[in-house]
Amino acid sequence: MDGFLEFAASRIIPALNAGLWTSIELIVPASLLGALIGITAGTARVYGPRLLVRGIDWYVAAFRGTPLVVQLYFWYFALPNLSVGDFRLVLSPVWASVIGFGLCSGAYQSEYIRGGLLSIKRGQLRAAQALGMTPLQAVASIVLPQAFRRALPGCGNEIIYLIKYSSLASIITVNDLTGMGRSLAKATFRNTEVFIVVGLYYLALVTVATLAVRFIEKKLEIPGFEGKKD
Repeated sequence: MDGFLEFAASRIIPALNAGLWTSIELIVPASLLGALIGITAGTARVYGPRLLVRGIDWYVAAFRGTPLVVQLYFWYFALPNLSVGDFRLVLSPVWASVIGFGLCSGAYQSEYIRGGLLSIKRGQLRAAQALGMTPLQAVASIVLPQAFRRALPGCGNEIIYLIKYSSLASIITVNDLTGMGRSLAKATFRNTEVFIVVGLYYLALVTVATLAVRFIEKKLEIPGFEGKKD
């Protein structure tokens, strides 16, 4: 035990602390991108024109139906080969990961938002329009806030999944928590000790995210209508 603690303090923790910031640099923008895409796509799927809805449905089906690993490989390895003339789009490993995670997360979150919107009675939309609101104002001010509160637990759960899925970034050479742990394990041959600590780091990140989501849920509760009643 003493040997493990000494090895963890001297080798594992310093290495993983460097990878931790890289993981955070992936998770935060990917979560924001996923939320933005999810809200936009979910709203468009309910209230958008038929052609737009069909296009978004194809996007959702593609990103929910293919492995995230394959998507990351596409953004990092395949995309540069899809050149148009002399133009080649080459993404860094970090940006390929952020885009891949954000688009995949957005596809899932759009389903939660769509479900939340469909759970709101259409009468509220018609009542808002009868008061002089445009359809866009009614959706943005009346329907979407209610739907977002109902979809928040699912969207929060998707962010927690994203924290764990971020470990896949190491397969395209990102030195995140998993990437740094893998390198240290190969150098020291102490796989068990290294990945126990890596798991604890991810557990800490998930715990922080869970508490943050619960805090937001509590702040968005409507007294007398949501949450536990006295």
